[in-house]
Amino acid sequence: MRMIQTDNAPAAIGPYSQAVSAGPFVFVSGQIGLEPGAGELVSPDFGPQARRALQNLKAIVEASGHALSDVASVDVFLTNIQRFQEFNDLYEEVFSDHRPARAVIEVSGLPKGAQVEVRCIVFDQSR
Repeated sequence: MRMIQTDNAPAAIGPYSQAVSAGPFVFVSGQIGLEPGAGELVSPDFGPQARRALQNLKAIVEASGHALSDVASVDVFLTNIQRFQEFNDLYEEVFSDHRPARAVIEVSGLPKGAQVEVRCIVFDQSR
C-alpha cells in the first residue's frame, strides 16, 4: 500500500490518509468543503462547500497520478437531500461526460458542520 498526500487539498482532520493506493485501486477519503491549508469551511453555504469538496477530491485523485476519468465509484453524503439537484449540477461540471457509479446518501451530520462530503474509488488501469 502507498499513502497519498497533497498540499492541494486539506490535510486529514483525523488519523487517516487523504488517499491510499492498494493494488489496482486508489481509495480517496471523504472530502468536505475545507480550504486547503486553512482547515476551515470555504463558506457556510452549500454551493461553495460542494464545489470545494469536489475540487479537493480532484486534487487528491491527480496527486495519485490519475484523472477524474479513472474514477470508478463516488459516494456523496448530503445533510439535506433536497440539495440533490444542486449537487448534480456542480458534479456534472466537474466530471463532465464521465459517469462513474454513484450513491447519494442523506446523513444527519458531517465533520465541522459541513453540508456535503464526497469520496471515491479510482481504478488504476496500468496495474
